Amino acid sequence: MMFSTKRIASIPMFSTKRMSSTLSMNLTTEEPQGPEVLTEIPGPRSKQLLSDLSQVQSMTSIQFFVDYRASVGNYIVDADGNKLLDLFTNISSVPLGYNHPALIQAARNDEMLVSLVNRPALGVFPGENWAERLKQVLMRVAPTGSDNVITMMCGTCSNENAMKLIFMKYAEKERGGRLDFTPEELSSAMAGKQPGIPKMSIISFEGSFHGRTIGCLSVTHSKPIHLIDIPLLGWPCCRYPRYKFPLTEHSRENMEEDESCLAEVEETIVAQLAKGCPAAGIIAEPVQAEGGDFHGSAYWFQGLQNLCNKYGIQLLIDEVQTGGGATGKMWCHEHFNLEEGADLVTFSKKMLAGGVYHKKDLGPKQPARIFNTWVGEPSKLVLLEAVLDTIEKEDLLTRVQQVGDDMINGLEDLSDKYPGVIKNTRGRGTFCAVDCDTAERRDKIVSQMRTEGVHIGVCGDTAIRFRPALTFSRSHLDILLDKLNTVVARVQN
Repeated sequence: MMFSTKRIASIPMFSTKRMSSTLSMNLTTEEPQGPEVLTEIPGPRSKQLLSDLSQVQSMTSIQFFVDYRASVGNYIVDADGNKLLDLFTNISSVPLGYNHPALIQAARNDEMLVSLVNRPALGVFPGENWAERLKQVLMRVAPTGSDNVITMMCGTCSNENAMKLIFMKYAEKERGGRLDFTPEELSSAMAGKQPGIPKMSIISFEGSFHGRTIGCLSVTHSKPIHLIDIPLLGWPCCRYPRYKFPLTEHSRENMEEDESCLAEVEETIVAQLAKGCPAAGIIAEPVQAEGGDFHGSAYWFQGLQNLCNKYGIQLLIDEVQTGGGATGKMWCHEHFNLEEGADLVTFSKKMLAGGVYHKKDLGPKQPARIFNTWVGEPSKLVLLEAVLDTIEKEDLLTRVQQVGDDMINGLEDLSDKYPGVIKNTRGRGTFCAVDCDTAERRDKIVSQMRTEGVHIGVCGDTAIRFRPALTFSRSHLDILLDKLNTVVARVQN
């Protein structure tokens, strides 16, 4: 239905031992032969650093401190010298591994220096080459149907501003296409009243995560701790499909789930119109990466697009976590064969830059409506260009597909070996996950994997998520599967 589990032959090991000429003498140049754990994690130095930080900043989410000079390739090295095979990669944001030579080289050029020293306010004073750089880098990998791009700094502000574009478009439609504003509209907007401030909403889904600003939290439904104490906008929330596994044995039930969820979305669109607070758009992740790594099928996303077309609203696909190649395609929604592409696609993380791809007619018609001081940062495009060149030169999307198929097969084998302990293997490319039978056992597995020298992440109630770099190879996968087998055998009883 969605994810290939076809077995393929192993591919050759990817070597990262080619960095010496481009790196500073202070940076590690070769990957370790394997994990090496010297202390408990977090170790004494990480604990002391957290104590020092706590005197000036409250950040109790920190797991350990990192020696980024010593980290290399697919290995992250903590402040205590522990070398961990990293399958979490700074919350899925490291595209080529640590200290990749192509990025080091890119960081040394004049364009990077000028950008960092002068950091332009791109909305008013961009550099003379800015249009050309957008064409050369971001538009080079623009999703199907996207004519324009707006750069931003992170995924949250990308989603926040994408929703603003949706509201502006809907309001323009309600005015009959009129682009200017009446005195009444302008004055009432300053008072926070209609008609200048219209009643509109965005439909989101149970399990979603789109960011931590007020607007983004109003479409986020993954963890109570994100939401509690924060006054939100009260927009409607629908069910995101929850499939039965294995997929090939439950095609009928999963199709019924898609149909049921689509019916609920349509009912919600109609209900919002009746309430006088119409849904101007829908925001959805191809994979609910924080909410539990739940996938939507191609059929379901095609259905969402059909509903948007039927009711004249916009489809926003949040590719902050899934974009940049980890699913074996540059954009996860490319797997869905959307006839017209998405109306808007947000990105960040592995794309290094943040922003919104959109169809041209969704662009703001008046100045400074989508705006902040910097509206992105040209230095990020310098690095992203090096990433895209490397992806193309080394055919990394093919590598991701092949290693991903092997990863799915290996995780399914472990699920068969330890039934009831790990289950529901799913993924596209190396963007994979499994569920555990309980949150307690999940947390034990993740903790003990760290003592074995493998760093993995969690999401949802019981899921383990795997987020390696695009350079993750079969040799790295062998280490993961061997360590995971050891740990699951240990904790199964």
